[in-house]
Amino acid sequence: MKFTVLSEDGHSLARTGKIETDHSVIETPVFMPVGTHGVVKSLSPNDLHNLEVEMMLSNTYHLYLRPGTEIIHENGGLHQFLNWNKSILTDSGGYQVFSLSNMNKITDTGVNFRSHLDGSEHFFTPEKSMEVQRQLGSDIIMAFDYCPPADCSKKELKRASRLTEDWTRQAFEYIESKSNVYGHSQTMFPIIQGGIDPSERMKCLEQMLPFAKCGIAIGGLSVGEKKEPMLDIVELLGKNMPTEQPRYLMGVGKPTDLVKAILRGIDMFDCVLPARNARNGQLFTHDGVINITNNKYAHDTSPIDQHSSIEFATQFSKSYLRHLFKVNEMFGLRIATLTNIAYYFDLIKEIKNEINNNTFVKWSEQYLQRYDK
Repeated sequence: MKFTVLSEDGHSLARTGKIETDHSVIETPVFMPVGTHGVVKSLSPNDLHNLEVEMMLSNTYHLYLRPGTEIIHENGGLHQFLNWNKSILTDSGGYQVFSLSNMNKITDTGVNFRSHLDGSEHFFTPEKSMEVQRQLGSDIIMAFDYCPPADCSKKELKRASRLTEDWTRQAFEYIESKSNVYGHSQTMFPIIQGGIDPSERMKCLEQMLPFAKCGIAIGGLSVGEKKEPMLDIVELLGKNMPTEQPRYLMGVGKPTDLVKAILRGIDMFDCVLPARNARNGQLFTHDGVINITNNKYAHDTSPIDQHSSIEFATQFSKSYLRHLFKVNEMFGLRIATLTNIAYYFDLIKEIKNEINNNTFVKWSEQYLQRYDK
């Protein structure tokens, strides 16, 4: 994998760049739609192509459980299984340490998961996570980490950092010793933990640097902490992470969060928010956030988002989309999901232009004043 910085904003840490993998060229900043089970819910690969998506994210833990890495391997790897010829990033399963904390037991050597599907037990080690991701064949693979909750004790926070360092070293050594399964390269990103403790974050950053060959990630944010401490950590790390590598903020977030994080030097994002909120009827539009199921849209004949880059948002009325939600029509979910993801991509495209014109800070102030409510 190769990363090139293309331009830098003169008034902030924002920048544009280019990631090159064996499958695609990704312009940064980039937002990656989340296809947990190998699909962005209600969308086809062709939909993603039309949105100009160059990289999507899939979930190692969930694909390991269903359909299983053996089946995916029989299909020629995740790219062929999904009929997706662009880049794929897979997480390590480490986030499930946090999200499924009531169903796992953390030890120094790994995590014992109890499946949320059938209660069966599965032991994930750093090597196991790497082997699963190797069999999936994703372009970017994430090191196995321990993502602690925001309200954990100081002792547990330090333990999470220690285990993350140990596990990252083991994952790095394992993947370096193995050949590629499908003939294309895989790049491992280490993950910086440390909660909202600045000293712990900086210590973890230093520990991760030996394993960051072309990319580094910030994990353990947006897990229950308040917004301002989160942004303080992003800014601290944005000033200290390697400038010649892409910086990835995992699991964040709202459009306004993206703007704030890009100001602080972040290049890559993923979040389930646009697709998940679409399924609940919440739309991100150029005129603000709307909840399409509200009664006030029953007679609203205006377009869903007249400034959107996709035809569905400009062709169909709010009244029609509300009707589809009220009668539980799948087409409504597809329109809403496309509208939301298109908004994220329209936003990122606008941000790139502002960075290139050296006007991003002024533009961001106006954007946040309007939308950060």
